[in-house]
Amino acid sequence: MILKHIPVQYVQQAWPMVEKYIEDAQQYDGGDYTVEQIKVYLATGQWVLIAALDEQNAFHGAMTMSFISYPNDRVAFATSTGGKMIINKDSLKQLKAIVQQMGATKIQAAVRPSMARLLSRTDFYERYMIVESKI
Repeated sequence: MILKHIPVQYVQQAWPMVEKYIEDAQQYDGGDYTVEQIKVYLATGQWVLIAALDEQNAFHGAMTMSFISYPNDRVAFATSTGGKMIINKDSLKQLKAIVQQMGATKIQAAVRPSMARLLSRTDFYERYMIVESKI
């Protein structure tokens, strides 16, 4: 699998190929945003789109990232990830190279327990848990 950053000027063209992966990922986001809102964030350059492609450039997954700047780090935060069998050591190495070129010094994500177990096979570790209460 090859990960590629989709530049903002190509988001509209790539959207039909990645939309289903982003929609599938929405079942785990807790209702923080809609697919339409994600598309706006991507099309306006507020978030970054990364696609998982095979050797024939067929899409197999997609990831969206936002960036948060802290005093000591610039964090690439995975806001959604969809697709099958796209997370492995090689794809994570590619992801790190992509976001590092964008100035990131860390990658973070809020994930469900099954994804945390999968990522623990790489060099990701559970740093803290996010809990929530609606008011």
